[in-house]
Formats: sequence, structure tokens, C-alpha cells
Amino acid sequence: MRLLIPRTSPPPIICFRCLQRLATTTRRPSPSTLRPRSLIDTVSLHLPSPLPRGPPKWHSQYFLSNGHLRADADDAPPADGSEHTHLRDGTTSITEPTLLPHRRRQRQQKLREGILSPSVTTMSAAGSTAAKTAQLPPDASSLLSTTSSQQTSSWKRAFYSYLALTKPRLTALIVLSAMAPYALFPVDPLLSDIPTLSALTLTFLTVGTALSSSSANAFNMYLEPAYDRQMSRTRNRPLVRRLLTPRQALVFAATTGILGIGSLYAGVNPTVAALGGINIVLYAGVYTPLKRISVANTWVGAIVGGIPPLMGWAAAAGNVQGVDSTWVSTLSHPGGWLLAGLLFAWQFPHFNSLSWGNRDEYRQVGYQMMVWKYPALNARVALRYSLLLFPVCFGLCATGVTDVGFLVDSSVVNGWLVREAWRFYRKGGEGGNAKRLFWASVWHLPVVMGLAMVHKTGLWRGVWESIVGGAKNEGYE
Repeated sequence: MRLLIPRTSPPPIICFRCLQRLATTTRRPSPSTLRPRSLIDTVSLHLPSPLPRGPPKWHSQYFLSNGHLRADADDAPPADGSEHTHLRDGTTSITEPTLLPHRRRQRQQKLREGILSPSVTTMSAAGSTAAKTAQLPPDASSLLSTTSSQQTSSWKRAFYSYLALTKPRLTALIVLSAMAPYALFPVDPLLSDIPTLSALTLTFLTVGTALSSSSANAFNMYLEPAYDRQMSRTRNRPLVRRLLTPRQALVFAATTGILGIGSLYAGVNPTVAALGGINIVLYAGVYTPLKRISVANTWVGAIVGGIPPLMGWAAAAGNVQGVDSTWVSTLSHPGGWLLAGLLFAWQFPHFNSLSWGNRDEYRQVGYQMMVWKYPALNARVALRYSLLLFPVCFGLCATGVTDVGFLVDSSVVNGWLVREAWRFYRKGGEGGNAKRLFWASVWHLPVVMGLAMVHKTGLWRGVWESIVGGAKNEGYE
């Protein structure tokens, strides 16, 4: 029996078993709820499919006028691994991409601990998966706000909320950047009779710098709750969640600022206290509002980051010079300015790579950042200031702050940072280049500061002579 089929197709070939099944199906009465299988349906099982079963591969604009192909393209799975469902009203519901089991467990754990917000993990129809995965994790203030909301004791809630105002990670970095230059000041207590660096002065420097930084950060949060609410990394801060009132934040910022500057003035010297006050004004009064005006805010923020090393150097110089110290004498040595320049230059590869993951949110909020306004300039600046670290480290050797070994060791670390900055400049932030540059900058600063203290001029000579001299004295005895 030959069936009526298109002339362009070859006649179908049906096996004997299928013919028996076809005869049985046609003789058996079908239920009323189901459509009986016809002869054409059975034969069509053996015909080659006119369209490929996999997702079509074509240029999206070439078949734009073909409605059937456009429908097939809508049914094809997205390239990012996410799934979508067509609803009856014609809209499309997009679900988040399928995760591996261990990734799913990690995300559920973060959701339980409050580290990850459900609104961040849910992907909207207009959003892209790449932009969502590139977002940075919450900062320390957001994590402390979550911890504060989970406390049952009122004083613990208040403690964690006020601690979140200080931005503890940033404050710790600023304190360390002030302590390292204090230790690098060229004083050799083993070989000279001049006064040694005082531990009490270092204590006042640490406490005063921490309080001043806390004041600047609290003023920053007091001025920006409306903008913090719109960004995923900052929407969990204490003022946004109303764990503290704006008045409480303002009182805390003013109190810590007065105590910080007072500690630096009474326990260190007036020059360091003035630098601490200038830093609060620059960060809260200039940098914070300038973020919505010009991309020059990045340079102002770099100046703010470069002042703490100058504070540590001036504290050590004033301790050695005693009552005769002035602001000119404490800041006359080029070593302090070189360390300030090191922190100034380091912040550009660090922040420019850090901001790449939040470039879309910066644009939506209205922050004027290079990362979305001038992406090419953002990468060039990161590379330019990474290269500037080489002459800065050479200057520390030339001025006698460190020995020649520091020049060799720091060049290796600087070369690593420059390599990552070059990749960021040539290929952009895609493919993990921004993340690699960010982590290279995170490790770069403590390693370089540690190498500088290890290679401090006269350190190993003094240790060696103290050991040899002690042995000789024991022999004479």
C-alpha cells in the first residue's frame, strides 16, 4: 500500500511489526478522552524531521521576519544556562541558572546567615547573568548590621551597629598604614644614643588614627543613606536598615572625631593631629559629595589614603626630635612623602579593579566613576600608577629608609602587580582580569610594607653586631 505523501520525499518504509501495531490500533476502539492515532501519525514517526532538534544556529537579524523561526529561537535554551518559561499572558519568566549541588548548599548557607540577600540572587527579566555574578560581596558594615539585627541583647545590638559605622576593615587598613611608617623611621636603637621610638606614642597614634578613621566613615554613612539603599553592597548598612537613627550616627561621628584628634594632639604631636583633622574633612566634606560631581573623586580619595603614612612618619619624627619638633621638621625627610606616595599610587589599581564589578550600580545611582564613564581611562590609570610604584620603591632605597635588598624584592612584587594591570588594560575586566588585579593589589601592599620593614637600613647590621658584641663580652668575662 502506497500512501499519499509529498513527491519530494521518498516513500516510507514500514517494518512488519509496525504494520501489525497499526492494524491493532485501528481495530481497537480508542477512549473518548484521547485522540485516536491515525495512519498518517504512525507513518510520520519514520519520516526524517524537516527541522533540527537542537537549538538553531543562525544570525538573529537574518531570520527576523520569519515568525516560526523566531518562535523556535525563543524556545531555545539561553546561552548562560538559565531557564525561562512562557506564560499564558505572553510574558516570559526567567529563573536563575542551575547551580551545582555544592554551590547550591553554599548559597543556602549564606542566605541563612544573612550574608547574601535573596533579592540579589534572583535574576530579573531585564538583568544579565554576567552582571549579577560580577557583583562584589557585602562589606564588613553590612555583615555587622546583619549580626546586630540577630542579637537579643540591646547593648549588643547597639555595639555591632556602631561598630558597623566605623567600616572596620577600612579602619584597620588605615591604622596599619600609619603604624608601618612609624616603624620605618630611621632610628637604630642598638647603635646610637638618640631616643628610641616610644611604645606609648605608638599607642596614642594607633588609637587616635582609628578614632579619626571611624569618624570619617561615620560621617560618610550619615551623608549617603539614600544612595547606599540603591546598591547591593551597601543596602544592608545600619542607617539603611534603621538600626541607628541619623542623629545617633552624627553624634557618634562627632564624638569619635573629637576624641581621635584630641588623642593625637595630646599623645603624639600637633602636626599629626592636624593631619588627622584634614583627613576627616577631605573624606567626609570633599570626597563624599564629589562622587556625584566628577571622576576627580578618585584622586581625592587617593590623597585621603596617602595621609595616614605621613601621620605615622611625623609621629616618629616628633618622638625623636622631642619638644623642638615643628611641622616643618617632622615632614622634612623625603621618606615620609615616599611612603605616602606608595599608598597614593597603590589605590588606583586597587580601587579601579574593585569598582569594575559594580560599574552598573554606580551608573544607576549616579556616582561619577571612571569605570563606567571612561572605561579606557580607568584601565590606563590603573596601569600608570602600578608602574609608578617602581620609582617610589627605588626612592626609599636612595633616601636610606631601606637597603638595596628591598629594591630587588619589591621589584618582583611590583612586577606581578604591573602584569595584572597590563592584562586589565589590554583585555578589560572580563574573564576575571579585574578580580585578579584586585587580589594582586590586596596582597601587594602588606607584602611591600613587610619587605620594607625587613630591609630597614641598619636593622640587620645592628642585630649582627649585638650578637657578636654579646659573644665578645661573654668571652672577656
